Amino acid sequence: MIEAFQNIFKIPELKKKVLFSLAMLAVYRIGCHIPTPGIDAQALAQFFKAAQGTLLGMFDMFSGGALEKLTVFALGIMPYISSSIIFQLLTVVLPAVEKLSKEGDAGRKKIIQYTRYGTIVLAVVQAFGISIGLEAMRGPAGELVVPNPGWGFRLMTVITLTAGTAFIMWLGEQMSEKGIGNGISLIIFAGIVARIPTAIGNSFRLIKTGELSLFVLLLIAAVMFAVIAAVVFMERGQRRIPIHYAKRVVGLKTVGAQSSHLPLKVNMAGVIPPIFASSIIMFPATVGNFIDVPWVQAASKQLAPGKLLYEVLFVAFIVFFCYFYTAVTFNPVDVADNVKKQGGYVPGIRPGKETSDFLDAVLTKLTFAGAIYISAVCVLPSILIGKFNLPFYFGGTSLLIAVGVGMDTLSQIEAHLITRSYEGFMKGVRIQGRR
Repeated sequence: MIEAFQNIFKIPELKKKVLFSLAMLAVYRIGCHIPTPGIDAQALAQFFKAAQGTLLGMFDMFSGGALEKLTVFALGIMPYISSSIIFQLLTVVLPAVEKLSKEGDAGRKKIIQYTRYGTIVLAVVQAFGISIGLEAMRGPAGELVVPNPGWGFRLMTVITLTAGTAFIMWLGEQMSEKGIGNGISLIIFAGIVARIPTAIGNSFRLIKTGELSLFVLLLIAAVMFAVIAAVVFMERGQRRIPIHYAKRVVGLKTVGAQSSHLPLKVNMAGVIPPIFASSIIMFPATVGNFIDVPWVQAASKQLAPGKLLYEVLFVAFIVFFCYFYTAVTFNPVDVADNVKKQGGYVPGIRPGKETSDFLDAVLTKLTFAGAIYISAVCVLPSILIGKFNLPFYFGGTSLLIAVGVGMDTLSQIEAHLITRSYEGFMKGVRIQGRR
């Protein structure tokens, strides 16, 4: 594999794309260490240490640790993701947006433009909320996180964080256009994997102090590789519905009967369900940190990761959002109509309504299997942290994103190599699990 990736740099344009993406990621990681002015860094670090397991912790994961230090990239790419999801849902809810999405490249560019505007609006709102929250935060000894609160600090924070989010959005678009892979996904990927060296160092520190045995660490490492292999297997898993096309006349030619298939992925919803589920459940725990009322804080503690109530609600919300998001993104009626218009049919199933009912039934079973798979991966971190006292977050949304982005990037690299017909690289090498 190492020799295979060395051959990537023998193709000039592919080498240029890879180096450009790496350079943009380096710029992003540098920005994650530039602090926002007016913050007491030590008091803020102590506050985040006490706020582990809340919504702030999840946002900090997506920002690559920038939120914990409140750097210029503290908001990360989350406003852009939220704006993209909102417009994707509006495509189903609002006829005007749906019509715009069907206008081809022009409509797609218009939706992207609206998504950018939505990103800026969300970033301004979130930055202002963070500035207000920071002024109310205090460290363990009662020291203020913001020594000089006021409108000057609020405006400075809003401008700084909004500009940081806009710059990250620009970086992601530049990487998608001039680099390799999806730029936004690679930025999230970089933020997640940036924590791995620290986590490994903490693990060895626990071994030296006797809090973690070497045998348990090796056992956990084996479980990690097994889980990653299972995630790769499930993410590539799909049910292929056979589609047969009868003879038809195209222009002056008669096209013979053909066979194809309709791929239905096991995990149609991707990482959206755990993100939504975590956001909903962790919101009360986050609010509880700002409300000094005993019963409110007691209730918020029951919704912290590792608690039975949290795990039950987490799995229930994941199952719900798996079905909801799949229903939003895949319409069996439209698919069945398109297959019928093209002269295709599923063997043994009548075209039209029976085909749509068949696709809906198959998709329902696949979605259930995908929901169970996502739930198992997302509950795994709580088990490892609670039972083995691991110093890092393994599994869940971070693992799904990391594996998914890695597979997508390798697929794009392979597509470039196949386009160039670089047989010397592809011979005897399989980076995508092709049969």
